[in-house]
Amino acid sequence: MKKSFIVGLFLALCGTLGAQPTVDRLFFDMRGSLHQEVRDGAYDSQFQGEYINFHLLGHITPTVDYRIRQRLNKKVFDERNMFNATDFMYINWQATPKWSFLFGKHAVLIGGYEYDAAPIDVYYYSKFCDNLYQGFTFGASATYQLNENQRFVLQVCNSPLSLGLQTIFAYNLAWCGRIFPWWNTIWSVNFVEDKDRRMVNYIALGNHMQFGPVLFDVDIMNRSGFGQQRFLMTDYTLISKIIWSVGKWNICAKAGYESNDLGNVDAEGRPYDVVIAPGTEYFYAGAGIEWFPLGRENLRLHAVYYRDNALHCNNIELGATWRVDIIGKPAK
Repeated sequence: MKKSFIVGLFLALCGTLGAQPTVDRLFFDMRGSLHQEVRDGAYDSQFQGEYINFHLLGHITPTVDYRIRQRLNKKVFDERNMFNATDFMYINWQATPKWSFLFGKHAVLIGGYEYDAAPIDVYYYSKFCDNLYQGFTFGASATYQLNENQRFVLQVCNSPLSLGLQTIFAYNLAWCGRIFPWWNTIWSVNFVEDKDRRMVNYIALGNHMQFGPVLFDVDIMNRSGFGQQRFLMTDYTLISKIIWSVGKWNICAKAGYESNDLGNVDAEGRPYDVVIAPGTEYFYAGAGIEWFPLGRENLRLHAVYYRDNALHCNNIELGATWRVDIIGKPAK
């Protein structure tokens, strides 16, 4: 009900401004699985629905487009924050061939390919991504397209360390580019306020490398609070992922390591990093296969195993991801 009201209000407002909005794409995507786990010799399993997302993309004018992505199964954690289940709700103005400006709710601009991936495509996450209060917030971004393969983005938005209610902000600068034809980047420098108005710095370097049918991602993130004794590599995340595509199959593996020194607290004993607690040493790894029997955009079947050193639980997941197009289809 809320979703249809928001969409209807949005289109009505466009009409009052004399614009002729169009819907370019409307689709749903979904993921469900049989999750099984073995912990301390005890076996447990359940069928579960994991995602059902509503997507709406279109144009108000030839230079102004909009996007909405609503997670229909996500719980709103505070009734005052009615947009918690909304990932995207923005308008984007292509002012010139080089400059574009975006306003609304969109992803906080933090580098890294695990973080950047659509959640429906990620089977298990790093602790940073899992614990971040919100990866999508309201804000504004300006993008400068240097050339076809290089763009710089400046973003000011609500802090991902807020619950959506506090007036604290994040200031982000990212380079999304290409170093070589086989090496793409999402690198960012972030200055993020926490609930106590303290500033923490992220340097996040996401690297995506493609060698024929083999894809290799390496994400490196350094976090440091102002006043922290050592700036580099006392609070950090390292992630690597490899995918080998063979016809309709993907063979995948991913591992990550995260650490935060016990001494990374201020004079009052408060952690500089409220996402990865001081004293954390976390390792996770897994592997799996994906099969695309009807094309890579329509249906994906997966079998995945993963484990970490926190719960010492063997996780096995068998599932499917599928998409239903209502209006429009992606370009081939």
